[in-house]
Amino acid sequence: MEDGLLQILFGIGKFFLHPLLYLGLFYAIYLGYIRVKRERKDFHIRVQDGWFEARTYLAKGFIPGVLLSVVIFLIGFHVSLSFVILSGFVILLFGLLLKPGLLSPAFTIGFTFFFLFAMDAFQWELSILNITLSTNDGGFLSEIALLIGFMVIVEGWLIQRNGSKHTSPKIIRSRRGLKVGIHESKRIWLVPLLFLIPEGSFSSPFDFWPVVPVGSETFSVLLVPYWIGFSQQIRISLPKEGLRAIGRQVIFVGFIATVFGVVSFSYPMLSIVAVLFAMVGRIVIPIVQRFQNNTYPYYFSKNERGIVVLDIIPGSPAEKMGIQIGEIIKTVNGISVANEQEYYAALQRNRAFCKLEVIDEQGENRLVNRALYEGEHHELGVIFIDAEKQWDTDAG
Repeated sequence: MEDGLLQILFGIGKFFLHPLLYLGLFYAIYLGYIRVKRERKDFHIRVQDGWFEARTYLAKGFIPGVLLSVVIFLIGFHVSLSFVILSGFVILLFGLLLKPGLLSPAFTIGFTFFFLFAMDAFQWELSILNITLSTNDGGFLSEIALLIGFMVIVEGWLIQRNGSKHTSPKIIRSRRGLKVGIHESKRIWLVPLLFLIPEGSFSSPFDFWPVVPVGSETFSVLLVPYWIGFSQQIRISLPKEGLRAIGRQVIFVGFIATVFGVVSFSYPMLSIVAVLFAMVGRIVIPIVQRFQNNTYPYYFSKNERGIVVLDIIPGSPAEKMGIQIGEIIKTVNGISVANEQEYYAALQRNRAFCKLEVIDEQGENRLVNRALYEGEHHELGVIFIDAEKQWDTDAG
């Protein structure tokens, strides 16, 4: 028993030696830098600080990764060492393209699956880092098919719970050349995964374990830092609603792939169906989203009733007043406003107190008011579609 615990601790310790752990952090920092640079260009202020993506990378994927690792361990789920090493190289290669959307597990695990499938079909052997990779251990098809289903479900959960929060506002030109606002979500999450590798010194702790069949009764335990990436623009709805809908669609794709993966243990060729379904499903979802973007009007565009709120600066008076993204500011201090110039002029009428009439997303009017204090952002912290006005300082 002590030897088994030592094997587990040793496998977990390798997690902190894995280069993907630290390369992913640099990638997240880069995403934050690019976002801040773009927001300052569009609005002369950043919304979230530049370390937001790095904090997201380190923290938000940890819990789902641990939960999935517990499931993997309890059922005795195992993969070959070839899969662990090749999937790491695929993740690194896709990461170098600087397109977070390519880091969906549907693509990273999917490409690894078909590469291993080709190695098995043609009996290839590949030497990487003085390790000979092959598929002689057999039985990798169904395991990877089940894993891709699990991981796509985790991806959908992360999109719903984290990707839909704190999206980044962006100014673009419509087909008619008018300024319109959209929201963009670019994320990379660190998901720790505990893998059992056949042939090692860790033996079965229970009579019924492993549930997933394997020829070997001993394993090596390895905790691997896995990246899940996501990138999506929302144009025709509120960002939270649009991204949560995408998250539900991704979870559905993952669930169906998981079902195929389970059945593939009895009918191995269904593993190919599971992987293809996951890959095609993740390709179709953004294509449908792009088609809808070209069909329906932009959500954040000029509005006759007032000024549409594109975003709110964290910690600003506007956030404390409860103003929400997508609401319309109709009057400021009793004065109707139709553009930013009128908005700023109305704010100057009373520099110690502000009263706004706001139209919420249900189309109902509500009044919000608040005293303004010295040191608070004098422009309330509201970001509009028209980005001609330069902000003086960051808020928050």
